[in-house]
Amino acid sequence: MAGCVFCGIVAGAAAFRVVDSDDGVAFLDVRPVFRGHLLVVPREHVETLDELPEAVLPGYFRLVQRLARAVETGLGAGGTFVAMNNRVSQSVPHLHTHVVPRTKGDGLRGFFWPRTTYASDEEARSHAGRIAAALDG
Repeated sequence: MAGCVFCGIVAGAAAFRVVDSDDGVAFLDVRPVFRGHLLVVPREHVETLDELPEAVLPGYFRLVQRLARAVETGLGAGGTFVAMNNRVSQSVPHLHTHVVPRTKGDGLRGFFWPRTTYASDEEARSHAGRIAAALDG
């Protein structure tokens, strides 16, 4: 898509690439949370997860899984934080998955969002039910 920075990278624009495969492209985030923070994008321009073609899902998420493992092994990280925004807080309107190296004591707490609780089990059941009902729609 013209004007999309991630489509540009998929097409060959300069980036610190880690993977360029049929399943997607992974490159270093230019504003990393921690060094080694990757962005993984599908080759096709889609803005959100619900637009990603079903046929692409297995390969794309297998790539994300492989990269999470590689970040831990390659960087000696204790783990990873894997995240995706859909519309809200999505700085580039092209689906992308963050793979961020983590280590115990790295200083991140409540990363990105505040925590809350449900007022009651009834409220929790209501939210779970509304989501489950939307699966059929």
